Amino acid sequence: MATVASLCTVFPILTSTFSTRRFVPLSSRTPKRSRIITSVAEDREIVPVSEDKGTRFHDVEGFLPSESSTEAEVGPRLTNSGTINAVIVLGFGTFAVTKLLTIDHDYWHGWTLYEILRYIPEHNWIAYEQALKANPVLAKMAISGIVYSIGDWIAQCYEGKPLFEFDRARLLRSGLVGFTLHGSLSHYYYQLCEALFPFQEWWVVPAKVAFDQTVWSAIWNSIYFVVLGLLRFESLTNIYGELKQTFFPLLTAGWKLWPFAHLITYGLIPVEQRLLWVDCVELVWVTILSTYSNEKSEARISEASSETTSSTPSQNSKLQNQPRKYSKNL
Repeated sequence: MATVASLCTVFPILTSTFSTRRFVPLSSRTPKRSRIITSVAEDREIVPVSEDKGTRFHDVEGFLPSESSTEAEVGPRLTNSGTINAVIVLGFGTFAVTKLLTIDHDYWHGWTLYEILRYIPEHNWIAYEQALKANPVLAKMAISGIVYSIGDWIAQCYEGKPLFEFDRARLLRSGLVGFTLHGSLSHYYYQLCEALFPFQEWWVVPAKVAFDQTVWSAIWNSIYFVVLGLLRFESLTNIYGELKQTFFPLLTAGWKLWPFAHLITYGLIPVEQRLLWVDCVELVWVTILSTYSNEKSEARISEASSETTSSTPSQNSKLQNQPRKYSKNL
């Protein structure tokens, strides 16, 4: 102690240090921060993420959003698609009408306009019968392909699409099924039906109608659903699920139309002309058939797109929280 006292006498500046301890208030303390960390934390901007996709990164310098331009291009794309569809429809329609009206162009010399218009239906029918005799399967395939294409077009318009804003791929799939399968299979089916019921009794027509609306309708509806699903590149599980859900509703829906039509089919129409009559009625039936076949697939696609859209805000919220957590840790 004497040594300490003597030192304090010699060096008075040490007296205050050993005698009294000073405590600095917490409010007046200056925090010691690393210069590098401070610069990183201060230079980082926390950019707010809004729900609007087009203005999400407006606060970031040099970033140009692409979503707004995508939305602006939707209208021109639809317009271009409608223009292409209109050109296709008008082109095929003009070709078909021209072929029908000019069936007798080699014999028009000296004919009046009345004579030309008078013989157009009769001579077109003669040309159709000649095509049936030359190649019956190909002629029926062509008619079924046209009918199934027009029927799907009517179905899309019935679903609310504009006249020329139809789905070309869907229409092509339906027409392809009608051309490759319905025309050829129906040709052999009507011959088989005549072989199964080779009688001329009164009960033959109701028996053919019953056979048509049970066995043949079940087979053809299943073929139509499966082939369309394969053309859409869907899995067999999805195709089977859709077929299972719509099989009986579609079969019973046909009973409201076809029994009355087939009383004429099997009672009055000759065998070779039956498919033409059936295809005329098919314009109504294909509308129903196409609607049943495509509504499940389109609903599943819309659900998948809505799930993708709903997952986008959650990902954006994660991106929003990452800069905040990083600056907090720093």
